[in-house]
Amino acid sequence: MMKKTTKSGEEKAAAAAPKDIAGLQALLSRATQGGKGLPPVDKWNPPDCGAIDMRIRADGTWFYLGTPIGRMPLVRLFSTVLRKDEDGKTYLVTPVEKIEIEVEDAPFLAVEMHVDNRGPDQVLTFRTNVGDVVEAGPEHELRFEQEDGSDGLKPYLHVRGRLEALVTRALMYDLVELGETITVDGKEVFAMRSGGAVFSLMPADELERSVT
Repeated sequence: MMKKTTKSGEEKAAAAAPKDIAGLQALLSRATQGGKGLPPVDKWNPPDCGAIDMRIRADGTWFYLGTPIGRMPLVRLFSTVLRKDEDGKTYLVTPVEKIEIEVEDAPFLAVEMHVDNRGPDQVLTFRTNVGDVVEAGPEHELRFEQEDGSDGLKPYLHVRGRLEALVTRALMYDLVELGETITVDGKEVFAMRSGGAVFSLMPADELERSVT
């Protein structure tokens, strides 16, 4: 008699993964095709369809069912329909459903920076790991957070909606080189300019300790 074998839950999930992600890809492709620019996810109000095992690690790597998504075009497609809602959760959104995913830090990484007109009128333009090009300024602010467990700073760039890009540590050092000390309310603050806006990093006397 032939022995009947059964698959574990993990084996079933692994076997289903290609079909599941292919189906999700097809759905997102239909939702985004035919339009110019990014899909209007902020205007869509679909039902919440729960969560899937998709995660964006702090280093920008996307995982599905515990396995890295190696196809960059697929990652870019998913990134175009990301939305962070008022509940603080991040979703993949289409006109017919929204699906929660996990984000360890920020959904994007700022991996490249271009500087125009160094000085008071300078403009800082960033490229993210998924291809967004964002000019820092009044509509796309830079903010800085203290890094947990250290004295370091973590810079974030507003990309769209409630979505941000974490500026890589290498670019953080480049940012510091572009900064200047200004006086705000009688105190010296280290800050930088871009697109007519001024972004404060921290009190000037704390800067050296935070970037070493």
